[in-house]
Amino acid sequence: MSVQMIGATGMLALLILIFLRVPVAVCLGIVGFLGYAALEGWAKATTVIGAAPFDIASGYALSVVPLFVLMGELASASGMSSRLFAGTKSMFGQLRGSLAYATIGANAGFGAVCGSSVASAATMTRICVPEMRRNNYDDRLSTGSVAAGGTLGILIPPSLIFVIYAIIAQQSVPRLFAAGLLPGLVLTVLYIAAAAVMVKIYPSWAPHGAYESWPQRVRNLLGMWEFVLLFGVSVGGIYAGLFSPTEAAAIGAFMALVIGVLRRKLDLDSLVKCFYETVKTTCMLFLIIICAMIFSYFVVQAQLPEALIDWIRSMGMSPLGLMITLVITYIVLGCFLEGIGLVLITVPVFLPVVVASGYDPIWFGVMVVVVVEMGLISPPVGMNLFVIQAQVPDIPIPSIYKGILPFMVSPLVLIVLLLAFPDLALYLPRVLYGS
Repeated sequence: MSVQMIGATGMLALLILIFLRVPVAVCLGIVGFLGYAALEGWAKATTVIGAAPFDIASGYALSVVPLFVLMGELASASGMSSRLFAGTKSMFGQLRGSLAYATIGANAGFGAVCGSSVASAATMTRICVPEMRRNNYDDRLSTGSVAAGGTLGILIPPSLIFVIYAIIAQQSVPRLFAAGLLPGLVLTVLYIAAAAVMVKIYPSWAPHGAYESWPQRVRNLLGMWEFVLLFGVSVGGIYAGLFSPTEAAAIGAFMALVIGVLRRKLDLDSLVKCFYETVKTTCMLFLIIICAMIFSYFVVQAQLPEALIDWIRSMGMSPLGLMITLVITYIVLGCFLEGIGLVLITVPVFLPVVVASGYDPIWFGVMVVVVVEMGLISPPVGMNLFVIQAQVPDIPIPSIYKGILPFMVSPLVLIVLLLAFPDLALYLPRVLYGS
């Protein structure tokens, strides 16, 4: 059996295991180890599987992961998300559908201190959906707004997906954070526009916002000072070159702890819970990354990227045609695969092909995150949809599906904009860090 045939067999086995609902980390580890053993022998394979955990766990770049996770947990426990929602609600005043717009805006803000889409969706569902139901919003609009807005947590920095992509693709975390900011803001506006169109077509889905006096609006807007401070110091410090991502995450976590204590929202029990959730999430991510590295060794040895490049050249496919094909592939796979697993499985195979076609790997990282966002809200397996349904079990999943479908247009528009105007992602990294 040829090297490429072993590689193709491994990819097929990986997909079969995933569709059988075997955990992604286990799939990657088993296929990577057995495939590498088939190519290089058991002795080398056991050496690789023994070295990979140490190499990953001792790598300085990954130390940013538990710190950003902890910052998000502490920010959530301190009640920052509630004050953020109140502030964004005041921004939209008495507009029809103002709570839907505020939900998307609050998700964007909370994502900027959380970095996790699932955490944003879970937190904002508990805060925003009950408020919208009390104001007679249709469940389809309320759940769709939370699900769509929750995806912004992995595009607006700091983003755990960007950190993982940086490790797999060997790219700069600060450059990726800078590249994601403008597309994240554009997508926020596009989601709000989608909600406005839905409200225009179905005015019965959303009433006008409640009246708030100007002093109340000012108090609500000033209540967002914690978010501004956290984002400005941590992410702003990275952009300004004052901190490394790990230093910024450590400072952000400490500031979130201090804010929670001063607000009297954090006691010993809640602190223990925050640390427990941080350890659990970090262990899960590290296990997936370790297994993904083993799988990437197999991909390289099987020469799958080279075979894919040769096939594309034989097809005479243009760079744009290639990218459109990859985007469609990601969207389809995203309907069935979890986001982190999708990145770890595909990037080792697709990135060399993308770079060989003349695309910037930083730009491709933003594109990957956008299509992963679509996967998080794509029926039937969109993770955010099930997270929301778990928080409000009386809303049937078909209603959540119906609510999210109109929002799917927004990331598609952003993909077109990124293809037409690559500087949307590359402008800030070039200004901040040079060409």
